[in-house]
Amino acid sequence: MNTDYFDDQHFSKIDFTKTKINKGEYDSCTFTNCNFENIHASNIQFIECEFIDCNFSNTILKNTGFKDVSFINCKLIGVKFNEVNSFLLQFSFKDCQLNYASFYQLKMSNTKFINCNLEEVDFTETNLTNSTFDECNLKNIIFDKTNIEKTDFRTAVNLKIDPEENHIKGAKFSKENVFGLLSKYKIIIE
Repeated sequence: MNTDYFDDQHFSKIDFTKTKINKGEYDSCTFTNCNFENIHASNIQFIECEFIDCNFSNTILKNTGFKDVSFINCKLIGVKFNEVNSFLLQFSFKDCQLNYASFYQLKMSNTKFINCNLEEVDFTETNLTNSTFDECNLKNIIFDKTNIEKTDFRTAVNLKIDPEENHIKGAKFSKENVFGLLSKYKIIIE
């Protein structure tokens, strides 16, 4: 099977709903203002790539590899990251919309989420050890049997975590976040 190889290229303002993305390996490439919405971007490898101002909403990423990839100001609503190739998986998110995305059972320690909206994102059984949620909205986020040990939540808002159902040893919380840890007990804190 022939696959294409792209090295250190810049892709700008490409609408992949109209122009088919080439299967293959993209190494050190930058994608700016590209539209991947609702397409099949499966079985592609992205290595040390940057996605800036791109739309990935509802994109199918089955067996797609993300190795040291940055998403900046991207729309990634409803993306099932749990279907990606987990080998050497490493990515970061800054100023992104990730509502309704799923990271179910992924091993993604040391992941950085900076100023992201993560409403109703599923992190069930995900390993987020030593990750950072800096200035993120975590409204209705799902943490169930999730490993968030040593994860930094100090500047996150709308946090609600059940300490009995998740691994939280060494996680960092602000005083305001403590309410989200105790909410299941329906106690009054004044």
